[in-house]
Amino acid sequence: MTERTSVLLTDLYELTMLQAYFDQGMNDTAVFEFFVRKLPPGRNFLMAAGLEQVLDFLEDLRFTTSELDWLAGCGRFHRSFVDSLRDLRFTGDVQAMPEGTIFFADEPILRVVAPLPQAQLVETRLINLLQFQTLVASKAARVRLAAPDKSLVDFGLRRAHGAEAGLLSARASYLAGFDGTSTVLAGMRWGIPLYGTMAHSFVQAHDDEVAAFEHFARSYPTTSTLLIDTYDTEAAAHSLLPLAKKLAAEGITIQAVRLDSGDLGAHARQVRRILDEGGLPGIGIFASGNLDEYQLAELIAAGAPINGFGVGTRMNTSADRPYLDCAYKLQEYADLPRRKQSEGKATWPGRKQVYRSYGADGLMAGDRLTTVDDAAPGEALLVPVMRQGRRLANVPVLNTLREHARAEMARLPASLRALTPAAAPYCVTVAPPLKQLAAEVDRRIQK
Repeated sequence: MTERTSVLLTDLYELTMLQAYFDQGMNDTAVFEFFVRKLPPGRNFLMAAGLEQVLDFLEDLRFTTSELDWLAGCGRFHRSFVDSLRDLRFTGDVQAMPEGTIFFADEPILRVVAPLPQAQLVETRLINLLQFQTLVASKAARVRLAAPDKSLVDFGLRRAHGAEAGLLSARASYLAGFDGTSTVLAGMRWGIPLYGTMAHSFVQAHDDEVAAFEHFARSYPTTSTLLIDTYDTEAAAHSLLPLAKKLAAEGITIQAVRLDSGDLGAHARQVRRILDEGGLPGIGIFASGNLDEYQLAELIAAGAPINGFGVGTRMNTSADRPYLDCAYKLQEYADLPRRKQSEGKATWPGRKQVYRSYGADGLMAGDRLTTVDDAAPGEALLVPVMRQGRRLANVPVLNTLREHARAEMARLPASLRALTPAAAPYCVTVAPPLKQLAAEVDRRIQK
């Protein structure tokens, strides 16, 4: 569970609409779905993430006395409406794709079925949570594809766009296949393995670089990774040789050295040579410094002898594609399918399901987007996760979701695993029943 998020962390228009619904007595059942309109340029897939935080938010949904007092005094809302919010709770149902599921454009990854005011009120926060973690998980999945056999650690907290973003990006990257994070709270909250080295300031605080290395290694006799590029990288590697042998005689092992600047590939080659020739082949090399999947792919293709990477800023902000063109839209109200017809933003109406087919090789072969009552062949991706405002199962262990994500990635066709755009996009077929429903809604709207 996370700390409660204030219901007022929302857009003003959610509340102004709620008052208008209240004034008109509009409280029938509404159906909203969250989906991505189109994949970002250069992306071949997305990975669903953020559902557990959404369910936390929905279960905890309520206005505090101080929030209600502020609403009553802000001059925008009348007293009877504010009073109606006192006992507001989320009582609806939620269907969703499990976190770690691979999905594509126009496919809903979450559906909310609830009285209209409830389903409307949660829009902003749900988009906020799902968009961000999905964005980071999808980026992290690409990093893992670029470096399938390397150790990967999330290093992004300090440059993340706020504390929550840094924390949730540690979760999303671990879900997508990273080995751990440097964010301590993520370790406490979700059991994510923690990794850390030292800062340049630790070395600078010492009058002698070798003394800094020795002091750190003595404090962490089995897990020390030493940062060797504060001054002269290769000189530091040479100076490490006698120290490492001295410490080894005392049972103290230097696990790895870290490179954080310059030409990482060139430095890694030089350092690897120095360590190997000095009789220390067991010391690994860990690299960091504004890395992403493209740079990792280049380093690995060039044969850089690097055992692991710390990946931060470019992943935690999804620097090359920093947002998703996503939406949470009304699909049904008062038992009537609804459809947005805006130019370039038209939606498919009604409650939908996504059915996935697999080839004889076990790889994803195509999806069918259709109505919920169209019993299509394949695996149904949206499953019930909440009924009447309560989870249907205990909060899953993050490692369980991680295994699901790993299985999903293993079933990606080779063309979608590439970091470059696939020659042909993954096949998502809009089924005839859904097209027919859209035509019926269009005719009703046009009357």
